[in-house]
Amino acid sequence: MQVLFFIAPVSSLIALIFSGFLSFKILKNDEGTDRMKEIAQAVREGAYAYMKRQYSVVGIFFIVVFFILLYLVYRGYLVMFVPFAFITGGFFSGLSGYIGMNIATSASSRTANACRKSLNGGLRIAFDSGTVMGLTVVGLGLLDLSAWFFILDWFYSNHPIPAGFDKVLAITSTMLTFELGASAQALFARVGGGIFTKAADVGADLVGKVEIGIPEDDPRNPAVVADNVGDNVGDVAGMGADLYESYVGSMVATAALGAAAGLGMNGIKVPMIMAGAGVICSIIGTFFVRCKEDATQGTLLKALRKGVIVAAVLVAISSFFIIKYSLGMEYIGVYYSVLAGLLCGIIIGFSTEYYTSARYKPTKLVAESAETGPATAVIAGLSVGMLSTAIPVMAVCGAILAAFYLSGGAANFNAGLYGVGIAAVGMLSTLGITLATDAYGPVADNAGGNVEMAGLGPEVRKRTDALDSLGNTTAATGKGFAIGSAALTALALIVAYKDQIHLLGRELDLSLLNPRLLTGLFMGGMLPFLFSSMLLQAVGRAASKIVVEVRRQFKEIKGLMEGTAKADYATCVNIATVAAQKEMVLPSLLALLAPIIVGIFAGLEAVVGLLVGGLVSGFVLAVMMANTGGVWDNAKKYIEEGAHGGKNSFAHKAGVVGDTVGDPFKDTAGPSLNILIKLMSMVSVVFAAFVMANTFVK
Repeated sequence: MQVLFFIAPVSSLIALIFSGFLSFKILKNDEGTDRMKEIAQAVREGAYAYMKRQYSVVGIFFIVVFFILLYLVYRGYLVMFVPFAFITGGFFSGLSGYIGMNIATSASSRTANACRKSLNGGLRIAFDSGTVMGLTVVGLGLLDLSAWFFILDWFYSNHPIPAGFDKVLAITSTMLTFELGASAQALFARVGGGIFTKAADVGADLVGKVEIGIPEDDPRNPAVVADNVGDNVGDVAGMGADLYESYVGSMVATAALGAAAGLGMNGIKVPMIMAGAGVICSIIGTFFVRCKEDATQGTLLKALRKGVIVAAVLVAISSFFIIKYSLGMEYIGVYYSVLAGLLCGIIIGFSTEYYTSARYKPTKLVAESAETGPATAVIAGLSVGMLSTAIPVMAVCGAILAAFYLSGGAANFNAGLYGVGIAAVGMLSTLGITLATDAYGPVADNAGGNVEMAGLGPEVRKRTDALDSLGNTTAATGKGFAIGSAALTALALIVAYKDQIHLLGRELDLSLLNPRLLTGLFMGGMLPFLFSSMLLQAVGRAASKIVVEVRRQFKEIKGLMEGTAKADYATCVNIATVAAQKEMVLPSLLALLAPIIVGIFAGLEAVVGLLVGGLVSGFVLAVMMANTGGVWDNAKKYIEEGAHGGKNSFAHKAGVVGDTVGDPFKDTAGPSLNILIKLMSMVSVVFAAFVMANTFVK
């Protein structure tokens, strides 16, 4: 088993080396004309300026929490390594997003230049850029978790174990705090980046497309560079930190359940070994992504899907041998939990594709509804988004039940819950390539902007639009994977919280008739709506400032509309940056403080209710928001391709309104919810001893 565990660190190093090779390969391509290079440089500078400002704000938060955790260690509530695990979790989460953004800002102009020659050339560069993001996330996540495991295993094998802990519990409690750091960083990155990108996007579209009638990414639009910067800081850096957190979260939550199930050290190791095998399978899958020059959106999607399916099949095969030689044939039911997780992910992916791709009826109906105005387009999009929640919810419910009973939950409750955690690991085991298909989308979007601003012509823009339209569907699919895995992981963390309270010597009354539990359920059900409201309002306020600034420039800068004067791009970038940093603080603090405040003032059972209520309503709301935004975006693009009057038609303007409403749905509030439900669970576990000692409700 010890030899088998080395699959985890070795495969993480392979992932990082391969991502380095792909980065070198991407950078060897030509960036194109001088104008293309100038545009790419402006986007890079804006993205770096934003990230520098965000990390300075988040850094202060991490320093404060570090000293709080040190104090809790001193008081005996936590083991000694916890504050340091928290810092490294946040650091590597931020680093993975930063590396992904760095390669994305370098790849967009190269993708645009490759599309001057062929569609497949552009696809390969954009997809390779996404692969760098995917492999960096899994490589750093697995490397850091493996390192912590080796350090903790050695330390607690040679030094006294703290009172009240055994070796396995001491290791898992520290690793859970590693995930707390990753979750906190991911929330700041998703919320701040999401506010920035959608404020710029909405502001640019409302004035440029709706009021003035100029094309998307037109260089005369003062917000166009801010829009492209936003794609990188929100949809790449934010998403990278988000999925890093999802990836390591599924492993540490399952490790904690393995300890409760009596599987000992093997229960901790299996999730990391499976993740390591998934890395290799993902790398193999990337070689199957190819397309022909005359490819349609359907064939492009098949090209990306082929790579994901190959990786999933390889994971399904390798997991059997991992379970067999790690846990033994008496636990082979855990292998079927892996299959349940993989199948759940595939179902969510196909469901998302159906409800958001312009190839299918739902998106076409939304586009058709735009012929009668923005209101009907918005109504149609909302109805599709609400309808689209049914299949993912049923898939997750099926995966939970299948994983629980197939892994022996009827005879051993904790073993069944371990199977549920393993299902989440199985779903995310192919994250290396799943994230590649997601992260490629913003690169393609930026490539289209570069083509438009550089004036490369309609044929090149047609190719980048084909890649971009597909990116909307793959991005929605990636969000579906993250949200689905979040539901399984959050369930595992809720159980970890219950087990933690039990180990601290307190039994929980989880009867539905317990008013403390019911109080928590109501608050938990409400919290995702309150959180989303705060984010939507933040985007609305920031977008309004962008709209005012863009209108001012068109009014005051003589020759801007005629193209003889240059827009002031920097002002819009600065407005979005300042607004994002200011607006991200309160929603993030809400997620961090809610479990502690509820536990102190309403009791420990209320915390369980809060977590369960937040999981149920947050999961459904996140799916609805992601798919509603996706269907509005692709309905607009379907109209732009010539349907219902094409660009600048009445239907097109209505479609743009629907798209701008959906932007903060799918790229700000929706993807932040999956972090919210896990972060609340993580905070509850880490601060359980403190809350139990200080609650007013005994």
